[in-house]
Amino acid sequence: MPTITVEGKGSFEVPAGKRLVNALADECGTDQLHACGGVARCTTCRVEFVAGEPARMTQAEKDVLAAKGVTTPGVRLSCQIACDSDMTVRLISRFEGSGRKDCGGRCGDAIDPPPDWV
Repeated sequence: MPTITVEGKGSFEVPAGKRLVNALADECGTDQLHACGGVARCTTCRVEFVAGEPARMTQAEKDVLAAKGVTTPGVRLSCQIACDSDMTVRLISRFEGSGRKDCGGRCGDAIDPPPDWV
């Protein structure tokens, strides 16, 4: 089982292959935003990788990050990442202080849209 370390929160074992956005909510107990429901549209589920950033990304993630002008190295969409190895992340898009009514609807178990890896 991979270990996800969330800066300031701790380290948590998560099921292999689980979407990072869901692991952050379920196993890590964080208030990570995901306003679009995890379909790579809004960028509210952004995290910053401190270590263990996956080498590949989905075409949907690449496209939405470019469209939204997100160019910071290590900033990725947690809805488009499977927990396949140990990772350390910094939460940069949280419910606390966001002014939103909630974190967003529950994301499905599978990466959506179906991944085209680049």
